[in-house]
Amino acid sequence: MATKKPTLAIIGATGAVGSVALKMLSTREDIWGDVRIVGSDKEIGQTRTARGEEVTIEPLSEQLFADVDVALFALPDVLSETWAPKAVEQGAVVIDCSGAFRRDTDVPLVLAEVNPAQTSKRPRGIVCSPNGTTASVLTALSPLHQGWGLSELVVTTFQAVSGVGSAGVQRLYDEVGALAGNRRVGQVPGDVRRAVSDLPETSPFPGPIAYNVVPFAGRLMDEGWTSEEIRLRDESRKVLGLSKLKVSATCVRVPVVTAHSFSVHATFEMPINVRDARRALIEGPNYVVVLDDPASGEWPNPADVVGSDPTFVGRIRQSPDFPKSLDMFVCSDNLRKGSALNMVQVAELVAAEL
Repeated sequence: MATKKPTLAIIGATGAVGSVALKMLSTREDIWGDVRIVGSDKEIGQTRTARGEEVTIEPLSEQLFADVDVALFALPDVLSETWAPKAVEQGAVVIDCSGAFRRDTDVPLVLAEVNPAQTSKRPRGIVCSPNGTTASVLTALSPLHQGWGLSELVVTTFQAVSGVGSAGVQRLYDEVGALAGNRRVGQVPGDVRRAVSDLPETSPFPGPIAYNVVPFAGRLMDEGWTSEEIRLRDESRKVLGLSKLKVSATCVRVPVVTAHSFSVHATFEMPINVRDARRALIEGPNYVVVLDDPASGEWPNPADVVGSDPTFVGRIRQSPDFPKSLDMFVCSDNLRKGSALNMVQVAELVAAEL
């Protein structure tokens, strides 16, 4: 007798991350039975395509989860805090990509290629997906950590505007539009800020994002750190199971639509060299792609990797002053591996247990 395939629900299926997760169902092995989707109140009754079929957007309710086995939550923290426990009460396993539960000791934080065994340890019925910065950096470093043991990590992030959702993308387009054709702007202090000051919508960024970089991502926390920087530290420790891993991050928002980039200085417990590191990355799992031929101008660029599932690594270097450290440049689509793809991968791990 055939086994019934599990039912999947995507909560927030019309948002930046949820819509990508929905599209991924058509590109991966079809392990799901029914697929149910939830959008905003104004979208109820509309349809979206999943696996080549039209699926109707439903309202968010406790009854929705009564026959759902796995639920992907792509919602803001406050909504996940409210609705994830309700979904669990109805019998669903929740895969959440918000920051609502990541620091909870009873909720595993899972990066599918790094610590998949943690997926089955979910006393609250919830599994969290890491922040996009954490997911991208640790995906790149995982093959090296397995061979040499990561001990210290210094990262500068260059984060795309889609990291704050559709409002960030629209703001970048609006600012570029306001500046287009003005070949003198950007040459006098404050002229970019003045040129975009008349745009009608409030910016989600604390400064101009077009023709500029903003060295601030997330919320301001203690001692001048941002929430994004603290998340990278705390989540790296939790995913790797290294409670004393030394991590320092500076998070920068850049005028890129989608795909985060990272300048990484990683220190290991044992001496490591570029040749062995490159071999480990190339011969390791296919979720890392090495693009590292500077003489030919070959290295990762966000404009080239957007829309791709792997994490790309290049500019692998070593200073003679740091025999246990490597420097590298990493790029990854923040809406895919940084969010939607990892959620889908974790959901597939859970489904295999059902």
